[in-house]
Amino acid sequence: MRRIHMKTFIATAMLIVFMAGCSDILDEQPRSSYTPVFFQSELGVRGGITSLYRHLRLIYGQGYYYSSCQTGTDEYTYAADADNNFLDHDVSGRGDITPSSSRSDVIWNSTFPAINTANGIIENGAAAGVSEALIAEARFFRAFDYFLLVQHFGGVPLDLGAGELKFNTDPRTNSVRNTVPEVYTKGIFPDLLTAVNELPDAPRLTGTATKTLARLFLAKAYLTYGWWLENPNNIPTYPETARTDPDGHNAQWYFQQAYDIAVTAIDNHPAVFGLQPTYYDVNFGPNDRNSEMLLYADRTEGSQFYNDADLSYANGGNVDNFAYWVVQWNYTDLQSSRSNTTWTAVSSVQREAVQALGRPWTRMAPTLGAIKNTFADKTNDSRYDGTFTTTYRGNWDKAGISGSLFNANFIQVNPNDAILTFLDDEPATPITYPAVGSGGQSNVGAGVLPGRSDFVISPNGISRKVYPGLWKLGPYRTDNGTGLGQPNASNTRPFNIAKFSELYFVAAEAAVKGANAQAGKSARDLINVIRARAGKWRWSNNGNVAKVEDNSAAMTAATPATIDINYILAERSREYFGEGYRWLDLVRTQKWTELSSSYQTGGTQKGDHTPISVTRNIQPYLYLRPIPQSQIDAMEVSAEEKVKYQNPGYNH
Repeated sequence: MRRIHMKTFIATAMLIVFMAGCSDILDEQPRSSYTPVFFQSELGVRGGITSLYRHLRLIYGQGYYYSSCQTGTDEYTYAADADNNFLDHDVSGRGDITPSSSRSDVIWNSTFPAINTANGIIENGAAAGVSEALIAEARFFRAFDYFLLVQHFGGVPLDLGAGELKFNTDPRTNSVRNTVPEVYTKGIFPDLLTAVNELPDAPRLTGTATKTLARLFLAKAYLTYGWWLENPNNIPTYPETARTDPDGHNAQWYFQQAYDIAVTAIDNHPAVFGLQPTYYDVNFGPNDRNSEMLLYADRTEGSQFYNDADLSYANGGNVDNFAYWVVQWNYTDLQSSRSNTTWTAVSSVQREAVQALGRPWTRMAPTLGAIKNTFADKTNDSRYDGTFTTTYRGNWDKAGISGSLFNANFIQVNPNDAILTFLDDEPATPITYPAVGSGGQSNVGAGVLPGRSDFVISPNGISRKVYPGLWKLGPYRTDNGTGLGQPNASNTRPFNIAKFSELYFVAAEAAVKGANAQAGKSARDLINVIRARAGKWRWSNNGNVAKVEDNSAAMTAATPATIDINYILAERSREYFGEGYRWLDLVRTQKWTELSSSYQTGGTQKGDHTPISVTRNIQPYLYLRPIPQSQIDAMEVSAEEKVKYQNPGYNH
């Protein structure tokens, strides 16, 4: 199947790309603005649609937006080298989320230009002679962006200056926010319903929108709106409005719709979509763009032009895919010895462009609760092994260093042997943690166990400085040759946004919320499909060896007879850990305060192995992100109107 090749730049407005005849490649022609005339040509419409796919790159893989979706949850906290892009979002006393510091500004600044492009396509596409299916892609993205916005900010403007959901060519300096029910019932739901009807079953090009994708987002939107209507913990909304539906439906109606649509998608998906056979296969770099992926922000290592970012070095800019950097600790501090008697340090784990390693930034660290409790079962359940890098292996040979080295206990190690292992559990034999800098230790404060050549850290010993990296987001390239490759570039892998597996979670959550379930598709049945898959192994990621085991029976037997929301959220964390879902999941279910108000981690120095308990101050107003200060400053309205435009709690 052909792939979209995308490249655009940002000037005063987004520049557009054109389809060149029947070519598989999209050539670009710069434009500083869009006009209705532009969208009345088929080339203009196709170029506008291509730009909608490209705008995903401005959001997904953007490390600071990624932080806003993960830091401050039960999955992640700030790491030792974090700045305020991360400290503020942890809301644990090191900073505060403000209109100037919130990195949800990435959403606000990236979605509205795309929404206006979608408006132009929807208004003018038919006159340009393009198919309803193609226009439906624009409808999907308009709904997709509004859904992102309403989850982060509450009510947002449907009128960009020319009327609600109309294409606007006149830059505006004022704005009026619609209410949450208006955004859903006027914008999101109608567009997604049309997309479900008009989009094809199979993608027109690899990675383009389909009926299954639209059904997933319609089900998610119904589920999220149902929670909003119910408002179990009395979380405030803004602009203030009654928790009633303009169409007269209650929360239970929306939960039922979410269930029905998700199950329909599960039962009626085309052959190109479906679950991968093992969890390892879902996120394995060579298997990218697999059948489970419904939507992703695509990248390529084959062309710097179409990759939209440098292939050899990146600075963490807006278009760089650098999210995985921020969750990788500085493993390059690891050392082994040239000598087996006197510690003669050699850097034994070099920075390398492989999925287990990549570029370290040490900005976000997993909580101890995530390691110990979320992934309590590390034997039957393959998802811990398929999520984290817990074994750091020697690669000094790829840096031109020859021969064997000596590691823990001065035992000889060879390239690809384990240099450091984060243990699954606390060992029966206590770990000896030598002082940092003493002879015969790893330079990262790791410990030793008798007879082992690898340094070790137990779950209680991880810290903000040294912790398991996130394997699933790590880089994958085919151009490394026999060397270390280009580990300083941003990731050339696609950033996954929507997965077929989430249909099971959406339907299960709706069933827990009271939707009438079909026979064989109760919440427990649906979750057990995911858990059964998680019990199937074909490879031990951190053991670096084939492991063919089927623990699905044990996994499904361990599932509680009665599923509740907390169990759904725990399963979602095991399945999607570190992928940018968590804050939105906790806000939707209003469980953020309950599940994330305290956590444990170690300190910020090498050798810190004593868990510290930390309390977060998660106030109800924080369930909405602030409108970016740049938006407030640009509005030519009175100071009073600016205050009213901002979400409450952020005007101080």
